[in-house]
Amino acid sequence: QLQLVESGGGLVQSGGSLRLSCQASGSTLDSYFIGWFRQAPGKEREGVSCISSGGNLVYVDSVKGRFTISRDNAKNTVYLEMNTLKPEDTAVYYCAAVGAPPLYSLCMILPSEYDFWGQGTQVTVSS
Repeated sequence: QLQLVESGGGLVQSGGSLRLSCQASGSTLDSYFIGWFRQAPGKEREGVSCISSGGNLVYVDSVKGRFTISRDNAKNTVYLEMNTLKPEDTAVYYCAAVGAPPLYSLCMILPSEYDFWGQGTQVTVSS
């Protein structure tokens, strides 16, 4: 079974940067769509970004231009580089995976579409 482990969260000042990692085991990520999601206290889980098995990228508007999702197949890892962080970015960040649908090439950032989840990593941005 595919397992995902997030790392890289922490405390950073507003305007700073963090790089989150999602390392997979049990299977190779190149056959999956990978998404990053976040959940702040009292709020619903929100899609942040995703990368398809073919390398197509999707970002939620609030992070577009600041966050970058990427994949390193050799390390079986997906990254989320977060720049110009804002206090509003504070949340627990999760990576998730779903087997690549054969008729789709573009991933979606909807939590209900993903089957495998990591346990999350806390990102706190101070003002």
